[in-house]
Amino acid sequence: MRFTLVSIAALGLALAACGEKSTAPAGDAAAPAATPAPAGQNWADMVAATPEGGFRMGNPDARVKLVEFASLTCPHCAEFHEQGFATLKAKYIASGNVSYEYRNFVLNGPDYAASLLARCQDASAFFGLLEAFYVDQRSWTEPFSKISDAQSQELGRLPQDQQISRLAELGGLDAYVRTRGIPKAKFDACLADKAALDKLIALRTEATDTYKLTGTPGFIINGATQEGVFTWADLEPKLQAALR
Repeated sequence: MRFTLVSIAALGLALAACGEKSTAPAGDAAAPAATPAPAGQNWADMVAATPEGGFRMGNPDARVKLVEFASLTCPHCAEFHEQGFATLKAKYIASGNVSYEYRNFVLNGPDYAASLLARCQDASAFFGLLEAFYVDQRSWTEPFSKISDAQSQELGRLPQDQQISRLAELGGLDAYVRTRGIPKAKFDACLADKAALDKLIALRTEATDTYKLTGTPGFIINGATQEGVFTWADLEPKLQAALR
């Protein structure tokens, strides 16, 4: 399916597709015995790009394989990472019993731009940028809401392969990532990578068509979609059950 970037982006940050919040209590079962990492290494430091198009942290042969489909502009995704990712990493990923893979589920134009920039770096840099985009989500997304009607019309007149780069510039994303080690030349190259854009579109299709996800964040445990799971409080009991 061919997407028109401006129509997907709508230039605004409509986040209605984000998942519903939940108040389910977190489980408190004891964690199973750890799986030793290779000598001198820590599972949580072992990261890699996956053939499926995501970025994985942890033991590739972990008993429980967790996949998160998420958007960089979704507030509930940022909330999940703020509330639960440190525990997920320290208690589950570092044990070698759970691997974690992040796959982008883009929702709008700013999300496309930020995702392309994060994914354009090597795997060792990806998770640091991911954390920065979530911690700073309000500050880097806010300028996109101020794009004028005239600027929106300008974007609509550009060739499709130039729209994301120009949108990112109008939203000040070039300045934001420059402070995080991405110079303008690399910024331009990352946003002009059509193969990378096609991969983002394919991941979105996989999320909706294969895993039947309707919102973000969405979680897959050992290939099974977790219905109604949007928060760390929802997810941790599911991980504990999978580890029994």
